[in-house]
Formats: sequence, structure tokens, C-alpha cells
Amino acid sequence: MTDILCDWLNREVKLSRAVKMESFASEFSSGYLIGELLNKFELQDDFAQFSQSRLASAKLNNFSRMEPTLQLLGVQFDQNVARNIMTEQHGAATKLIYQLYVALEKKKKAGLTGVAMDAMRPSAPAKLKSVGTEMYRERLKCLVPRQVDLTLQQISDNFHSKAKDLESQIARMQFVEQQQAKKIQAEKIVEQFENKMVENRRQHEIMAKIQAAIIQIPKPVLQRPVKAIEDQKIMRRRKEAEITYAEIKKFEKQMKKESGMPTRLTESMVHSAVPSQELDTTPAITDLLNTYSDDEYIRKIQKRLEEDTFAREQREKRRRKMLREQLIAHEAQEEAYREEQLINRLMRQSQQERRIAVQLLHVRHEKEVMWQNRIYREKQFEERRLKEFQEALDREEALAKQEKIEQEEQALKEKQLHAMLAAKRAEDRYKKHYSICWEVVEQIIDLSTKIGEYRTLTNNLIPIKLMRDWKELFLKGKPIYEQAEIEMPLPDEPTPGQLVELDKMNLLDEKDYDEYKVLPTDMA
Repeated sequence: MTDILCDWLNREVKLSRAVKMESFASEFSSGYLIGELLNKFELQDDFAQFSQSRLASAKLNNFSRMEPTLQLLGVQFDQNVARNIMTEQHGAATKLIYQLYVALEKKKKAGLTGVAMDAMRPSAPAKLKSVGTEMYRERLKCLVPRQVDLTLQQISDNFHSKAKDLESQIARMQFVEQQQAKKIQAEKIVEQFENKMVENRRQHEIMAKIQAAIIQIPKPVLQRPVKAIEDQKIMRRRKEAEITYAEIKKFEKQMKKESGMPTRLTESMVHSAVPSQELDTTPAITDLLNTYSDDEYIRKIQKRLEEDTFAREQREKRRRKMLREQLIAHEAQEEAYREEQLINRLMRQSQQERRIAVQLLHVRHEKEVMWQNRIYREKQFEERRLKEFQEALDREEALAKQEKIEQEEQALKEKQLHAMLAAKRAEDRYKKHYSICWEVVEQIIDLSTKIGEYRTLTNNLIPIKLMRDWKELFLKGKPIYEQAEIEMPLPDEPTPGQLVELDKMNLLDEKDYDEYKVLPTDMA
């Protein structure tokens, strides 16, 4: 519907400025274009007093002047509709323009003018509409806020918006500072990590150099396990038993060749010469040893075996002692090396701790300086906000005072204009009433004089028809005495007196005709 109304306003009506769908409500919110539309259809005679301004006073003036015209067209319009249009409520302007479109099309088809439409209205509804118009204006003044209130509200909104912008700017600055602080802290952490990595790399290089410089001492051979030693002993005894068996066998052969007498060895000798683990596996050797009976030889063997065993035990003791001494020396060397490394590491750690402590003190000092700077900056912002707020209050106070002075001057001018108009209206009313009364008195005097003259001339006898004519002229407000002579034919431009006489003649002729029409038939 809005696009149809825009097309009608732009093509047919052709207002002073083009109306668009996007700004339809805004264009008609001031009421100027509505007045121009009514003026295009010759309904708003006082359109010259309309204002294009968007101030509250201009809107109030425009909507107050167009209300009688809208009521004349039969459009539903009151103070609520006017307020909705002023505040650009959705659909309010569109609805009013559509109603105007329908009413104006009807008027255009009927071919009526504004004066004709006003004259066709009954007097009572017209008087009631005038009273309603006054009430509408008073209610509209109450509904429409004053321009000074709107200005103060706008100033307050601007101040609040500036305050919000300042707060958002401060928040952004704080966020940027926090991000910068976090970035600096992250850079410091990365730098510390890199320094630590470099330090660790240096330590690893130093340790590698130290390891390369250390002479590798072969690991001493530790004492074999007991089971391995026992296995070696068993193997050795087996070999000795085999050797002994071979020698005994050789000795027996030799003895048989020499004497032919077999010898036996006792079980105890065989058990002392051969280990107990070998007795079960070598029964033949035991039988042979039992047959051998040379005690001296056996004792030599036992003695040799004992000496070998003692020598072996002594070698084992010396070897274990030497290994133990080497192990103790190696452990002492390792302990000294570990102590040296621990001392060096502790010294490096103490130096690094001192550097870290210095860095922490420096960071703490920077943090304190930043905190003090931030407190100082916050104080500056607070002072600036207070100063701007006070300046805004001062500006609002100055504007309010100026507006008050202008309102007082405007009220004084309006009072003077009202007093002047009231005096003029009273004077006009007095003149009007005086002229009416003087005209009535003159007619009464004329009638009395005329009656007196005729009574004197006719001996108090006046014809009834003549008296009725005088009364008819008196009631219609026409002069009784002759104003001018009527000559036939009449001139092209008759005088006012001649026109009055013609009216009197027509009036009397119509009266005679009416009397003739109501005349009874018998008299006729």
C-alpha cells in the first residue's frame, strides 16, 4: 500500500519533495507535507503559516491547523493519531494518508470545494467540532513534549553515548596493555627458556669434553660366582683323577711285569684322591684304586694335592685382595669425581640463581612502575570525566536559562498579541452590536414616523394592506422610506438605492402572491 501512496503523491499530487517508501513515516512526521497535500486540494487556506521545521513547537502548530480540515473530510483523527505520526509509529502515517486519499477522491468526484463542504455542515455539529478542536489542541499540547525537554534529553543521550565510548576506549586500552604485558611476559619466558637451553647445551658440551678427557679405566674383573668356581673345581678334579688313573694304570702294568703281584687301594684312599662327585661316574677307576696298596705313593699324592689346594687358595686370596684394593681405589676416584662435578654444578646453579634473583627484582620494579603509572592514568581519566560532566551540566544549565528567557519573551509577546486581539475583537463586537442596534432603532423610528404621518393625514385610519407591507419590510430589515426612484428601463449599472427599491418591490410582490394563493375560494 505504501508504494501505491508514494506513486500517487509523486505523480498526481506532485508535492514539493519526493516521498520514498523507506522514509515515509519520517517525511510526514512534521505535518508539513500533510498540510501541503490539503493545500493542493484547496482545503488548507492557512498553509503559509505551516513550518518545515522538526521542532516540537512547529509540529504542534502544523497538526493543530490541519485538524479542522481533517474533521471536515470525515477522517478519523485525534491527539493519539497525531502523537503516533509525530513519533513515527509504524503504519500511522500510511493509514492517515490512505484515509485522506479515499476522502479526497470522493471530494474530487463530487466536485465540492472546501467552502461548500463547510457550508453544507449543520450549525450544531460545526459548533461542537469547534469545541472539540479546542480540546484537541489542549490535549495535544499535553501529549507533545516541550522542545527544551527534547533538547535536554538529546544532550543527556549524547553525554551518555560519549561516556560509553570513553569507557569502551578505556577498556580497549586496558585490554591492549594487558595483551602487551602478556606478550612481554611470554617473550621473557621464551628468552629465559632459550637462555636455559643455551646453558644446558653449554653444560652438555662441557660434560662431553670432560668425558672425552677422562681416561677410561678398564673395569676390574670381579670374582666369579660360586657356582662357576665349583664347576671349574669339579672339572679340574676330573682331569686330575683321569691323570692319576692313567699313571696308576701305567704303574700297575710296570709292577705286573716286575713282580706279577696285584695291589689294592682302600676306599678311603680312593675317596681322598678322587672327588665324591666322580665316584658314581667312574666305578672302574675306583676298583682299580682299591687294588693299589702302596701307602707311600698315596701319601705323596695326597701331599701334592694338599699343596696344590693350599697354593690355589693362597692365589685366590691374593687375587681377591688385589681386586678389592683396585675396587676401593676406583670407588674413591669415582667419589672424588662426583664431588668435583657436584661442586661445579652447585656453583653454576648459585650463579644462575643470583641472575634470576636480579631479574626478578628488576621485573618487580617494572611491575610497580607500571602499577603506579596505571593509577595515575586512571586518576587523569577520572578527572577528565568529571570535568566533561561538569562542562556538560554547565552547558545544559546555560541552554535551559536561554530557553527560559526565550520562552518568557515569547509568552510576553503572545500575551501582548492576545490582549491586542482581544481588544480588537471586543471593539469589533461592540461596533457590530452597535450597528445592529442602530439599524433596528432607525427602522423603528422610520416605522413610527411613517405611521404618525399617515395617522395625521388619514385621521388615524391606515389601510390594512399598507400596514401589512410596512410590517413585512420592518421584519425583513428593509427601509420603509423610498431610497431612490426607479425608471424603466433600468440602467446597466443601477445604484445601491435602486437595488434596495427593487428588492422591496420583489418582496412585496411575493407577499401579495402568497396572500393570493391562500385567499379563500368564496372570496375569489
